Amino acid sequence: MIFWPTWTGIGHGVNTFDAVITDPPYASGGRTQAEKNKSTDKKYSSMGESAPPPFDGDSKDQRSWTRWAAEWLYDARKVCKPGAPVCMFIDWRQLPAATDALQWAGWIWRGTAVWDKGNSRPQKGRFRQQAEYIVWGSNGDMPISRPVPCLPGVFKYGNPQNRIHLTEKPLQLMRDVVKITEPGGRILDPFAGSGSTVLAAVLEGYSATGIEITDAYAALSKERIARELAQGA
Repeated sequence: MIFWPTWTGIGHGVNTFDAVITDPPYASGGRTQAEKNKSTDKKYSSMGESAPPPFDGDSKDQRSWTRWAAEWLYDARKVCKPGAPVCMFIDWRQLPAATDALQWAGWIWRGTAVWDKGNSRPQKGRFRQQAEYIVWGSNGDMPISRPVPCLPGVFKYGNPQNRIHLTEKPLQLMRDVVKITEPGGRILDPFAGSGSTVLAAVLEGYSATGIEITDAYAALSKERIARELAQGA
C-alpha cells in the first residue's frame, strides 16, 4: 500500500515493521545553494520536457539535511521491532552525514554496502563516480541467529532503462537488498518514489508500506506496482 503525504495515515504503533529500506532525497546535486534550489528534473536529467516529474525535498544544505534525516530516521525506528534492520541509499557527498543521522536517530550503524552502477561520466585524472552506497544498521541488537542468509557487500547493476523516477533504483537490486529482512516480514519505505522497494518486497514474499509525498509519484508507483504484479514481474 502507498500512503502519502506524511506519516499520518499509517495507523500503526511500535513494533509494527521488521525493516526500513528506503532511498531518500540526497540533496547533493549542485555545489551552491542556487544550484541545489533548481528543480530535480533540471538537476538530474537532460531530457527536457520528457524527463520524469520532479520530486520534493532535495534543496537542503548538508546541515539541514542531516537534521531532517535524523528526525525521520528516529520516527521510523519508533515503529520498528527490536533488531529491525535499516537500509538507506546515499551518495558519496552525503555519506558522512548519513552515518551521523542514522546514529543520532538511535540506530546502531553496522556498515555500508555498495551499489556499483558500472558506467558513469569519465573525468581525466580522476576516479569514476560509479557507486552509490547503502548505509545500514539495526534497531538495537541484531542476532546472528536471524534466519537470513549471508548477503553480498557489493551489488553490480546498471541504471534501469525507461525509468519513471529520476533516481529510480533497479528492481533486481532492491530484490537483493530486501532480503536482509526476516522471511515474511513487513517493510517500511518512507520515500516510495517509483515503488521499486515496495514491488521488490512483495515479489520476495514480504509485505510493505510505502510513503510518498509527491502526488505524481504516489500515483505512478501505485500504477506500476499493480501493473507489474499483474504481469508477474
